[in-house]
This record gives sequence, C-alpha cells and structure tokens, in this order.
Amino acid sequence: MIVKTESEYAGMRAASKVVKAALAAAERFIRPGVTTLEIDSVVEETIRGMGAIPSSKGFGGFPNACCVSVNDVVVHGIPSLRVVKDGDIVSVDITALLNGYQGDAARTFAVGNVSAQDLALIDAAKAAFEAGIGHAKAGNRVGDVSSAIQLYTELHGYGVVRALTGHGIGKKMHEAPEVPNFGRAHTGAPLKVGMCLAIEPMITAGDWRVYIERDGWTVRTADGKNAAHYENTVIITDGAPEILTV
Repeated sequence: MIVKTESEYAGMRAASKVVKAALAAAERFIRPGVTTLEIDSVVEETIRGMGAIPSSKGFGGFPNACCVSVNDVVVHGIPSLRVVKDGDIVSVDITALLNGYQGDAARTFAVGNVSAQDLALIDAAKAAFEAGIGHAKAGNRVGDVSSAIQLYTELHGYGVVRALTGHGIGKKMHEAPEVPNFGRAHTGAPLKVGMCLAIEPMITAGDWRVYIERDGWTVRTADGKNAAHYENTVIITDGAPEILTV
C-alpha cells in the first residue's frame, strides 16, 4: 500500500479534475442516436484538451479512451458503432493520467425515458458508494467499506458483483489494496491517512454473477439484467475522506 504525501495530493486532485470534466462532457453528449464510439471521442477530446492522457487507451490492449457499458454490460464495454437508444442506461468509466498521477471515476447515465426500475438501480449504485464511504476513514479496514456496500445493496434487493473490485490508485491506475464491494467488517487492509482509493460499487438488478465476452473485456450479467456502476477516487484523511471526482 502506498501512502501519498501532501504534494502528491495535489497531483491526484488535478488528475481527478480531468476525469470529472470528461464525465460531465459525456453526460452532456449522451442522448438517443449517438454511438458509444462517439461518446468515447468526446471523452478523449476532453481529456487531451486538458493536457492529460486517457489511461485506458492501450492498457492491456484496451483500444479506447474510456469504457462505455450499456444496460446489462457491467463494465469494460468497448466503444463501437452501437447506437444508444431511448430507455438505455449507459455506464462510462474514465481514468486519466496527468503529470504522473491518475484519476478514476464512473457514472451510469439514464438516456431518455428510462424505466423506474432502472432509475432506482442507478440511484442505488450511488447510495451504495455513500454507504461504503462512510466507513472509509483512518483506523478502519477495507472490509468495513466492503461490507457496508454489500449490506446496503443486498438489503435493497440488488446483486453486488464479486468478480471485480475497487482498488488503490496513484501513479498507477491499479495499486494495492483491492477494495471489494462485498466482505466482512473489521477485515482486510488497514486504512491509513494518505491512502488513495478508487471505490466503485457495481450492482445488478438481478443475480450478481457475470461473464466475460470473447473479446476478453466486456463483462455482462449472467442473467441479462441491467447493471449500474458508481465510482470515485478518494483520499483517506483523519476525518471524512476527501472525494476528488464529485
């Protein structure tokens, strides 16, 4: 686990500001009739226009600047000529590198006339994050965050994905520790002042099980029901965590 210094906080904040701007640009652009590849182009243009680099592009062979995941795609959707339709929900996951530091966040956006069930799913993903972040403070453990996310999610009738986790973040996109969205309280790595984490509930309208498509990236729900994703980069402090990407 890497504990950041005060000077490194500034780098994390700056990179996260880029991610926040790129998510805002995506939200403004997304509407029925656009393609997921066009969404990706808007994100990349925003990131590069702020002097940063889209970290996802080329990472492990991923071809695009961000992940765009529609409906039952949980995460890692590859932007393509797929057209976004009225009633879809679209998750956009963005990581940007600026001056050696990474920022990472994701949101699920409602497109047009979305069902009440899907709107509730999107809200629940954010609320699950908020439940977890209430335990993200020095002296607690990763499991305290994880168990709070799981408890909220399952009490409200949703599934919580187990195959994918949040993570530490800093000069690398993924650093220790892993931050699962399920688990037992009072277990896992201790949280210390200066740790930076990407906390990211991925929840489903049905069963928590998922599978990866043949492209090696696209993660879908096994039962075909929709999923939502809500992620922020945070700094652990003496008190409430500092959320960098809101």
